Amino acid sequence: MITVAHEALIDLIVDAAGHVDPRLGGAGFNVTRAVARLGLPAAYLGRLSGDRFGQLIRADLARHGVHIAVEAATAAPTTLALVDLDPAGVPSYHFYLDGTSAAAVGPGEAVLPEGTTAVHIGSLCLVMEPVGTSTERMAVSAPEGVIVMLDPNCRPGAIASRQAYLDRLMRVLHRADVVKVSTEDLAYLFPGQDAGAAVTRLLKPGPPCVLLTDGGAPVRAFAGGQQIRVDVPVAPVVDTVGAGDAFGGAFLTWWIGNGLGRAGLGDPDAVRAATQAAIYAAVVACTRRGAEPPWAYELAGHDGWRWLPAAEPPGQVSETPGPR
Repeated sequence: MITVAHEALIDLIVDAAGHVDPRLGGAGFNVTRAVARLGLPAAYLGRLSGDRFGQLIRADLARHGVHIAVEAATAAPTTLALVDLDPAGVPSYHFYLDGTSAAAVGPGEAVLPEGTTAVHIGSLCLVMEPVGTSTERMAVSAPEGVIVMLDPNCRPGAIASRQAYLDRLMRVLHRADVVKVSTEDLAYLFPGQDAGAAVTRLLKPGPPCVLLTDGGAPVRAFAGGQQIRVDVPVAPVVDTVGAGDAFGGAFLTWWIGNGLGRAGLGDPDAVRAATQAAIYAAVVACTRRGAEPPWAYELAGHDGWRWLPAAEPPGQVSETPGPR
């Protein structure tokens, strides 16, 4: 099982014409569905609201066969994100966080479900409280055999204290096995430093693998003392919302699905193969509106994913709370 400890929220996507399109979203929601759609058991470790939006999120996760690790709903309203798309489909975000559902995970509730082989953490759940402290403690104390993947997914507008945030990331990095960052993340974490120097700082605490994404530019993976460059195929881009989440979820799914563990993350050849497979997933996500990770049948014909079932799953449902 892959467990995802992140936020679930509602993306209010606003296009250049001012149209508002509400979508189920949040890094944790997106990564969890990416794993579930590719056929591995998935658990979502985060608090959901009892309001209508929270009910829609819960129902969607249930339709995907996801185990919801924190079962009880909170009376706090669902967390919201205003997503403003530029003409190229690149989003900027404004978050409504205070007193909302995603923060409401206490230390006693951030417990990895039995059977967890990998956990994916990061984003707003390292910023809000009490979930930030709870998630950090859960990650740094993860059992020896569990892969910890960290995606900071930095949202500067949501970070009250940059130094406290950096301190938390450094503590998590000492236990992390694979770190996925974008060039935007590096610009916030290590301003003024080139990518190579910044990645070196991420590797220093001990993670054996760092994955660096840069939009349509080649993905750079750092593992086993090597830098690996993997090209991103050209595809028509509708928007890039959730592309990084699709990439991260697919990387872990490919890794666990191929029977690999923590030790393999130092193998450049294996990391290259997983990175290429994850890129395919992210590219598919970019070809449709909102955070819509691919299903297994959509990747089954690609190198690295040939073990996936090629048949379209029955009974697919709309994942949006509003009109398309």
